[in-house]
Amino acid sequence: MYLNKITNPLFPAVMFLALSIALVTAGCADGPGPVRDPEENAPGVGVSESAIRLATTTSTYDSVLLDFLNPFFTETTGITVEVISQGTGAVLEAGKRGDVDVLLVHDRETELELVEKGYFVDRHDVMYNDFIFVGDKDDPAGIQAADKAVDGLTLIAESKSTFVSRGDYSGTHRMEERLWEDTGIDPTGENWYLSIGQGMGNTLNLANEILGYTMTDRGTYVSIQDYLDPVIVLEGDPALFNQYGIMAVNPNIHGHVEYDFATMYIDFIMSDQGQELINSYQVNHDTLFYPGYGLE
Repeated sequence: MYLNKITNPLFPAVMFLALSIALVTAGCADGPGPVRDPEENAPGVGVSESAIRLATTTSTYDSVLLDFLNPFFTETTGITVEVISQGTGAVLEAGKRGDVDVLLVHDRETELELVEKGYFVDRHDVMYNDFIFVGDKDDPAGIQAADKAVDGLTLIAESKSTFVSRGDYSGTHRMEERLWEDTGIDPTGENWYLSIGQGMGNTLNLANEILGYTMTDRGTYVSIQDYLDPVIVLEGDPALFNQYGIMAVNPNIHGHVEYDFATMYIDFIMSDQGQELINSYQVNHDTLFYPGYGLE
């Protein structure tokens, strides 16, 4: 394994362009393309006249979900979608500046606060999955015996087992910070706690190299698990629920944004067709995301 990029030869993105609705209803999309470098999608590259800029978290990007969804939208509307992938914190800041038109992220609490402040409009709970903890199969901290995420983190801290944190203010990192707060433990500065400021793919890659623990969204892990040694060691805690939201930049604040196109994209994602596509998307026969709002 290596740290800069994970190469995954399964079904490159071009294969998705040939998918049809008939395949969707049959439960298609059985493998992603490679985990790509977000630098390849820098703003302003390859944007057509009828285009929107979608800023999204690395989990939706690395799972290749958008390579599956976006061609259906473009075929129907003629509008291309430029995808810019960063951690959720950076995505939200880009939206606040008006650098993009539409956002797909997973930090519901912060999203709702920013909608209330007027930065974003037309927000919807679009899909969900969950976070999991992965680590070496020998599980030196013994967290497989824990039912709760906070108990697992406590065992990691007590055993001083290596934990790799994204440390990038993404939705995953924010969730991890909240869980540490619930334990009453501050791991900052501990030699067993590595905060690397990287996306999920690189974080998993490093955890793989040094046999450490990490917390990841299930979608990214499932997408690349064939190339990783870490196994799932803790899952199923309701506290690990992971909701995604989609929303448009407020055109009353940033008049230059493609608001009409952005709402067309949101309408597509939230339509019966869009939700069916999300539900049908699988990697290695595993469903990565479930449509709608996952809580009562």
